[in-house]
Amino acid sequence: MSYEQVEVPADGERITADAETGELDVPSNPIIPIIHGDGIGTDVGPAAQKVLDAAAEATGRSISWMRLYAGESARERYDENLPDDTVEAIREFRVAIKGPLTTPVGSGFRSLNVALRKKLDLYANVRPTYHLDGVPSPVTSPEKMDMVNFRENTEDVYAGIEWEAGTDEVEKVREFIEEEMGFDETIHDGPVGIGIKPISEFGTKRLVRRAIDYAIEDGRDSVTLVHKGNIMKFTEAAFRDWGYEVATEEYGDEVITEDELWEEYDGDAPDGVVVIKDRIADNMLQQLLTRTEQYDVLAMPNLNGDYLSDAAGAQIGGLGIAPGANLGDGRVLAEPVHGSAPKYAGEDKVNPTAMILSGRIMLEQLGWDDAADLVRDAVEETISAGTVTYDLHRQIEGGTKLATSEYADAVVETIHDLS
Repeated sequence: MSYEQVEVPADGERITADAETGELDVPSNPIIPIIHGDGIGTDVGPAAQKVLDAAAEATGRSISWMRLYAGESARERYDENLPDDTVEAIREFRVAIKGPLTTPVGSGFRSLNVALRKKLDLYANVRPTYHLDGVPSPVTSPEKMDMVNFRENTEDVYAGIEWEAGTDEVEKVREFIEEEMGFDETIHDGPVGIGIKPISEFGTKRLVRRAIDYAIEDGRDSVTLVHKGNIMKFTEAAFRDWGYEVATEEYGDEVITEDELWEEYDGDAPDGVVVIKDRIADNMLQQLLTRTEQYDVLAMPNLNGDYLSDAAGAQIGGLGIAPGANLGDGRVLAEPVHGSAPKYAGEDKVNPTAMILSGRIMLEQLGWDDAADLVRDAVEETISAGTVTYDLHRQIEGGTKLATSEYADAVVETIHDLS
């Protein structure tokens, strides 16, 4: 298709996908859209491109970048925050990466990030959490963390179904809840805001299916369903129950439940079998710290996933190095976990590791595992050598403080050395 203000590279090829399975067919020179993002996105976006280009070239491939716009950069060009060009280009070219976006007040969107996920049906937010040698951490054994969080991306309280206190709409909902549904002594008197929390069988099962598939393919030991089903019995308990249904009805002897693990195998799972278990969300926050090594893959409703993935990120050094990606059927949008930090925009000082490692997830989704491994190894060696940006430099002794662009150059040089 044609675009209003987007130039499609002439020297790359489009990624396609199987219509039934969503499996990507990736050429050796794919066209990949990129949104640098707001605030520090103008610094970390180009840094990530430089590193990903080097990893692709070192493994005999190339990336043809297609610049897209959202947030501030889109307002400058389109006078809107999320133009059709951007959404349709990601839809057409299937795999993309973006930096952080800030949703301006009164923009018409609750969140530009959430809007992109919904418009493209990127239903699984995936956040691998692992410690890199040399990164300071607030815990004594950060190396125990090697976890992948699968967060449902399209429903729960993030669906945006809510009404403001004092409006006619909220009073209609309140009247229905109290008079029609019988909760006449539940809501306190006076102004109240009301929201609805949808958790569907469809949304749950496709998320859990994705998490189990990943665990099997990656040789992981377990998938844990994280929920608050002891309190929210018809939403989060349903998430748990539907998750177990997927596991037991669709995966045969590839999985066993935790009950079966102890009843039939005395706690010693057969080789190659994934154990499906569940934990209450607040207890899981504790177990992230106290029993870190017992968890491999977590599958969670949207809000739980938001909390848990940030908590896990803190254990390996913070959100400045935490990568992420949003996956749909035959589509990928990689993005770092951190925000746009506008006060540091353009200063060439912030840490681009989170966006670089988000690009690593993108490379894995392309099937370029060798390039992805090269990115991780080069980032880790660079940090281990003490050549880091200011945020890590102030926490270590004897290191060398680098600008954002200098750090990217150092990672690229390490890629060349490793390859």
